[in-house]
Amino acid sequence: MSDEHPPADSKLTTSKRRWAAEGKFLTGRISRPQTERLPPGQHLVKNWPVLDLGQQPVISLDTWRLEVRGLVETPLDLTWTAFQAQEQRTKVSDIHCVTTWSRYDNKWKGVSTRDLLDLVMPKPEANYVMLTSYDGYTTNLPLSDFAAEDAILATSWEGLPLTRDHGGPMRLVVPHLYFWKSAKWLRRIDLIPADEAGFWEKNGYHMYGDPWREQRYTDD
Repeated sequence: MSDEHPPADSKLTTSKRRWAAEGKFLTGRISRPQTERLPPGQHLVKNWPVLDLGQQPVISLDTWRLEVRGLVETPLDLTWTAFQAQEQRTKVSDIHCVTTWSRYDNKWKGVSTRDLLDLVMPKPEANYVMLTSYDGYTTNLPLSDFAAEDAILATSWEGLPLTRDHGGPMRLVVPHLYFWKSAKWLRRIDLIPADEAGFWEKNGYHMYGDPWREQRYTDD
């Protein structure tokens, strides 16, 4: 968004820009049947690799806020206490990172994105969301994908509070898209009429990011 300062370059940022330019990690396969659980070009891991932009913001629960604004009937500005007071749901999903790792059967707990949208009531002209994180990171996705049945604003992973290195105290999880779309340290959600590029999308990554179509980079 125009009023945000993008995060500073890091070693990972520079490497990912190079990967995008080189088309690294592409297998040449366009898609796999949905009956196959592992998307093309991915390998299965048991751990959970940590990737970020070189900084992990320290966020106090006393000052934490989640804003939802833009094309909504009821804008929200939730404190941590208010967020925790919303109905808490549990979801289990696989996750797929653009850097080729996938991890199966992750158990999340938090607030369903559908429940959040019920609170704000999107206007008819709302078609996309722009996500903004505490570290200045941004990413975009269609509203329909944000509202997927298994999408969750997660505060817990495998029964424990989400750690800072994995996006705690709260991150988005949209399992059916590459994981860069699941913004860590989420601070603001803007509902907007048309698609806009976020941080990685401006730096060579695909605007949508479907793992099954191997949409890693801009021209995929």
